[in-house]
Amino acid sequence: MLESYLTQFVAVATPINLGVLAGAFTLGVLFGALPGLTATLAVALLTTVTFGLPIDLTLFALLGAYVGAIYGPSHTAILLGIPGTAAGAATALDGHPLAKQGRGGQAIATATVASALGTLFGIIAMILISPLLVRLALNFTSVEFFLLALFGVLICGSLTSPDMPAKGWIAGLLGLLLACVGIETLQGFQRFTFGNPNLAGGIQVVPVILGAFALPAIYRAMRDLGQETHSAPLDKLRPDMGEIWRSKFGIMRSGGIGVGIGTIPGVGEDVAAWTSYDAARKADRNPETFGTGNMRGVISAETANNACIAGAIIPVLILAVPGSPPAAMLLGALNLHNVRPGPMLAIENPDFIPLVAAILTWSALCILVIGLLMARLSVYVLQVPAVVLMPVISFLAALGSYSLGLNIFNVYLMFLFGLGVYFLEEIGYPVAPAVIGLILGTMADVNLRRALQGSLGSLEGFYTRPVALVLIALIILSLSLQNRWLRQRLARLRGRLTGQEP
Repeated sequence: MLESYLTQFVAVATPINLGVLAGAFTLGVLFGALPGLTATLAVALLTTVTFGLPIDLTLFALLGAYVGAIYGPSHTAILLGIPGTAAGAATALDGHPLAKQGRGGQAIATATVASALGTLFGIIAMILISPLLVRLALNFTSVEFFLLALFGVLICGSLTSPDMPAKGWIAGLLGLLLACVGIETLQGFQRFTFGNPNLAGGIQVVPVILGAFALPAIYRAMRDLGQETHSAPLDKLRPDMGEIWRSKFGIMRSGGIGVGIGTIPGVGEDVAAWTSYDAARKADRNPETFGTGNMRGVISAETANNACIAGAIIPVLILAVPGSPPAAMLLGALNLHNVRPGPMLAIENPDFIPLVAAILTWSALCILVIGLLMARLSVYVLQVPAVVLMPVISFLAALGSYSLGLNIFNVYLMFLFGLGVYFLEEIGYPVAPAVIGLILGTMADVNLRRALQGSLGSLEGFYTRPVALVLIALIILSLSLQNRWLRQRLARLRGRLTGQEP
C-alpha cells in the first residue's frame, strides 16, 4: 500500500485538483472558525455541488473541507476564547490565555504545526491499519455487521451524552427507526410511508444532516444576536518549535488517542481533543499550569482532533461505519457517487484507500500554508454579523437539499428535522447518535434479517462465531459501564491498586 500511496500522492497533484483542494480547505476553515457552523455542515454543503464531478475531484473538495473545518476552530478558540465548533473547545482553555499574554500569533502558528502533525500521524495509521482491518472484515458475515452497527449506535449514544446515556441511546434509536422508512431491500415492502410516494425511497441523509446541523445553529445564532465578542491581539506568526520538539512523545500519545477515538463509531473529534488534553495534563510535571496558558495544552488538543480525521475515515472505507458525524456525511457522499465502502473496496479498487491518504497528505500541507495565511484574515471574518451570515447559510442549505433529486419535499424534510433537532438539543438530547443511527440503520436492518433468513431463524451464529462473541462482549461492557454503582466500584478498585485511596 505504501508504494501505491506514493504513486497517488504524485499523480493527483494536478493544478485543478490542488486548486479545488485550496478552495475547499479555505471554506472549511471559515466554517470551523465561525461559531455555530460545523465540519459536518461544510462537507454536507459541498456534497450537494459535487454530484456531477469525478470522484477524485469530489474527494479533494470534501476532504479539504473536512480537514479545514477541524483545524479552523483553533483560530477563534485562541483569539476569542470561543471555539467555532466543539472540536476546538479544548484548545481554548490554554490558547486564549496565551493570546491575552500577547502570544496569540505564536499559539496559532504552534496549533497549525500540531494540526499538520496530527493529520500526518493519522495518515500513517491509515496506511498501516487498513490492510489489517481488510483481512478482518473479509471474515465478517451478516451477524457481525449487524452487531457492529448496533455497537456503533450504542457507544455513540453513551459517549455523546455522558450525564445521561439513555438520552443518547434514545436518539440513536430514533435514527434507527428513521432508517426503516421506505421500501425495504429484501422483499420490497413499503414501511412507514403512510401513502406518501416521497418516502418510498427512504429518508435521504443529506437533508437530514443539513437540517440537523445547519438550522439549529442558525436558530441559536439569531437568538443570541447582540452578544459582542472581542478579539485578542495577534503577534508574529512563529511556531514554538522548541516546545513542539519537547512534546514529541506527547504528540505521539495525542495522535494515538485521536486515531483510536476516531475509529469508535460516531464519537468525533471533540471527544478526541478533550481526552488528549486530559491525558496531557495528567502526564505533565506541572498540571496546575494547564488552563493558564500552557502551550502543551494547545499542542495536545490540536494533534488529537486532527489525527481523529483519518481515524474516523478508516472504518468508513473498510466497514462502511462512520467514525464521526462529518465522516457519516462523507459516507453518504461516497454512496451518491456509486462508491460502495466496505471490505471489498480494497479488492475491487485497491488504489482508493491510498488515494484518500494522498489527498489527506496534501490537506496537511494546506494546513501549514493556507492555515497560516488565513490567521490574520480570521480576525476580519469574525466581524461578519450573524444577521448577514446566517440567511446565506440557510439559503445554501435549502438549495443543497433541493438539488438532491430536484425535490422540494427534501427542503420540507430539512426544515422539519432542523426544528425537531433544535428542541431535542435544548432538552439535552445529542444529535450525533440519531445521525449515526440513520446511517447504520439500513446495515443493521438488512443484515439482521439476512442472518435470520440464512439460519432459518436460528440464533446460533450469534454465539458460535468468535468475532460475534467479541462484539457482544463489547456491547455488554459498554452498557454495563454506564451503571453508576459499577463505575464507583471500579474507581475504588483502581484507587486501591494505584495506592491513591486512603
